[in-house]
Amino acid sequence: MTDKNKYRVSNAPDPAALQEWFDKAIKNAGKPCPVYSSRCSPKTNLHYDCTVWLSGGEKFPVCTSDIIMQVKPLWKKDGLTFEKYDVQGDKVQILFFAKHDVAPVTFVARIKGRLQHALREAGMTIKFSRKVSFRSLGDNISGEVTGYLKKQASKEGFADSDFAKRMENFTVINEGVNLAEPVVTTRGRYWYNVHLVLVTSGRFRFAQNEQLAMLRDGCVRVAEKKGYRLKSVAVMLDHIHIALGGIPEHSAEDIALAFMNNLAWLLGNNR
Repeated sequence: MTDKNKYRVSNAPDPAALQEWFDKAIKNAGKPCPVYSSRCSPKTNLHYDCTVWLSGGEKFPVCTSDIIMQVKPLWKKDGLTFEKYDVQGDKVQILFFAKHDVAPVTFVARIKGRLQHALREAGMTIKFSRKVSFRSLGDNISGEVTGYLKKQASKEGFADSDFAKRMENFTVINEGVNLAEPVVTTRGRYWYNVHLVLVTSGRFRFAQNEQLAMLRDGCVRVAEKKGYRLKSVAVMLDHIHIALGGIPEHSAEDIALAFMNNLAWLLGNNR
């Protein structure tokens, strides 16, 4: 026993451990408590497309279609509902309806991993290329969404024309962002664009310039902090439209929660 611990009671907490716990508690006390969590039930319509290739000029075997049908139930467990597929030579393209908590990198890993394992289990030793292509698909293309957001203030039909003009100040269009360009990683290319709509609880309406500007600027800061490519924001009295390019590691749920919690915090943890 050293002199330092000579008079320490055996069941007393270690001073170093106690100080570490205290420092951590102080640090966490300064963090805002999230208003929203993954227990939320968002309305989503997410269709994800994945294309994978074989390496070395190999072709997919003729039984690949049967293998895909066998793997369907496993993808379902991953939160992916199979929709359609196409096998052409050395590539397979598959479309799924995806749950909101599935990130693109996870999506690609599940598609490629389960397909490769099933083919090997069937006795076919094949080697996949490292390159993959991911796309988020929807009814509207990026240009249409951006044009829609530009017109939000004018299409609301405000009785006061001056008020309608004022609302245009809370719309941001970033001409420097081109959502047609993919995010390129060492493993592939990701066209991952999201149109997010946030609505106030009870359709509460903000009318003060300060609040509307705070929401507009808050959206810009959240996108910058998270690394999202923000194309456009349209802040209206009781809802916000956001069009952006996400990062492959974040699910649609991650993106929504980032904006919801940070904007709620700006408003005093109001929903």
